[in-house]
Amino acid sequence: MLRDQREVRAVDTADRAHAPVVVAIDGPSGSGKSTVSRAVAARLGLSFLDTGAMYRAMTWWMLANDVDVNDPEAVAVACGKPVIVSGTDADGPTITVDGRDVAGPIRGPEVTAHVSAVAAVPAVRARLVELQRGCAAVAERGIVAEGRDMGSVVFPDATVKVFLTASETARAERRAAELRAKGVDEATITAMAADLARRDAADSSRATAPLTQAVDAVLVDTSALTLEQVIDRITALVAERAGSALSAV
Repeated sequence: MLRDQREVRAVDTADRAHAPVVVAIDGPSGSGKSTVSRAVAARLGLSFLDTGAMYRAMTWWMLANDVDVNDPEAVAVACGKPVIVSGTDADGPTITVDGRDVAGPIRGPEVTAHVSAVAAVPAVRARLVELQRGCAAVAERGIVAEGRDMGSVVFPDATVKVFLTASETARAERRAAELRAKGVDEATITAMAADLARRDAADSSRATAPLTQAVDAVLVDTSALTLEQVIDRITALVAERAGSALSAV
């Protein structure tokens, strides 16, 4: 019996060594998930998936097509219509809806104000989770996926799970700096910074796939860390956990 158990463990270890590398990074809005995840993916030569952009793309389509985003039934009926394609090249990720590049429009204040409501609809999550898993399935070298339910729902068997967070003050300051760099006016910056708390509450309390730290995820608080320190920490964690699977990609 003991020998059989050793043999099973040996097979399991071998299987993990040859399994695709999946790095799941979750966390609240403004915690730096996208920037960090993209940098980690680029450093390790993996694909990058911004799942938040997919939910924003769905929300943008709903608004553009006059779907009442506050009516879950209407959203559920419509969510199968848009063709959403997420490019996963870490050096230049893309997001299109029905062939149109929407990387800019999906970051607007109207989409930001309504994305939590759209993302809470079970049919939307089911559709996009399928697309997200599809992206990982075709990522030959593995993938770094960031969002709010990557480790808890989408990739429960991920090689590495990270829950990236920061204080509300730190997140608000970072978001404000990003928006100023893009030339956004101060009134909009103030409104979007104040919206962080509302989005945190909405994402954490929704019935379907709420924002939560997976039991086996590593908590990384970035409040007092530089971007480079965060990237170094997560990259080292992936190298440690992935082992030969990472060296093989």
